[in-house]
Amino acid sequence: MEVVCPIDEKRGPEISALLRPPPPREIQDYFDRLLASREGCRLKVKQDGEFGKGVYADVDFKEGELLLRDQMLFGCQHPSNKIDCLVCSFCFRFIGTLELQIGRRLFFQDFGLSSSHGCDTGSCSDVSNDHGASDSSDGDDIMDEESYDDSRGCASGSKRAKVPLPKEIVESLMNGEIVLPFSDKFSSPPVIPCSGGCQEAYYCSKVCADADWNSFHSLLCTGEKSEAFSTKALLQFTQHANETNDIFILAAKAIAYTILRYRKSKAIFLSSYTKDTAHVMDNFHMPLLLEAWKPISVGHERRWWECIVLPEDVDPSDEAVFRMEIKELAFKSLQLLKAAIFDKECEPLFSLDIYGHIIGMFELNNLDLVVASPVEDYFLYIDDLPSPEKEEAKKVSQPYLDALGDEYAVCCEGTAFFPLAELHESFLPS
Repeated sequence: MEVVCPIDEKRGPEISALLRPPPPREIQDYFDRLLASREGCRLKVKQDGEFGKGVYADVDFKEGELLLRDQMLFGCQHPSNKIDCLVCSFCFRFIGTLELQIGRRLFFQDFGLSSSHGCDTGSCSDVSNDHGASDSSDGDDIMDEESYDDSRGCASGSKRAKVPLPKEIVESLMNGEIVLPFSDKFSSPPVIPCSGGCQEAYYCSKVCADADWNSFHSLLCTGEKSEAFSTKALLQFTQHANETNDIFILAAKAIAYTILRYRKSKAIFLSSYTKDTAHVMDNFHMPLLLEAWKPISVGHERRWWECIVLPEDVDPSDEAVFRMEIKELAFKSLQLLKAAIFDKECEPLFSLDIYGHIIGMFELNNLDLVVASPVEDYFLYIDDLPSPEKEEAKKVSQPYLDALGDEYAVCCEGTAFFPLAELHESFLPS
């Protein structure tokens, strides 16, 4: 049965306007401003009628030289990974003491909860920067006969059995009553809770907390100070995303981001009018919404259920059924999100057509979000200490490594969308 979204029928002209590609000059101006805002950037975007948009270098450069440090627009940590890694909900750097990171791992591990993947994602050292995408280059394995009994995160061979620690020890580690040797060399920013009171989002600084709140989280927070229409529906939406596909979390961030940008622009625009604001908004409502939508308008291409790759376990004869099921899944997610954060003035954003294009944009342009763990760095540091410091330090640290087991080096893992994501595979020589 065909999925029918009432908003698609009701808001057809506005939806078409949002999905209409911006004029080439407007796209060029957008990317010019974007690249100008990136410190030290030596790249530029050019449009070609035959090949589309491409990235060109302004100057000659050497292999391995940094040309661009892009800033993510939307990102989310995989829900299961939150068990193993406590990171900032905005910039995704690790937060809290090293003892807290290890203690949390062991605490959840005792309950049989862990997202550890071992070698599934490659070496955790293979990251491009603190907040960027995973690097495709292979890292060098550091192995020798004295290296923690072959306990590297991706060591080959049979796995060692984990040696549990008493509950009291784990709690003391989490509470800061136990301090590991040399852990001060791997300090991370203190944990700052969400100001909305959701107990789901944590930050490395007030700067990140405020940025997240103003960009997305004020609408997606489930705490007492949330600006969501219904926090109950928001919890249902989040549960559905966690159980099906966390790409819906990114889509929710994109919609919340656009709504909040629209509201801010509207407030600034109306501040210059003292009367008849309703009539003014009749004329300027759509232009303001289009401007708020612009970062997404230059990236979307196809609907999710049209561009998603057919899984290997789905027979080609069942492709139509599969794509319809994906569309129905998206509609279910959209209905839950609409119940949670609906804004009448931004109603077109809650159409299935728009939602499908947003998720399709992520499907085609997403990058893996991988941040190296300070826990891995710590144990590598201990292992590289000279004698007798190494032996003394291992007397304290070894039991914790034994308790974590072979998969001690768990990275922060998630998915992210960058403003220049669709161009990351289009670098061309000047």
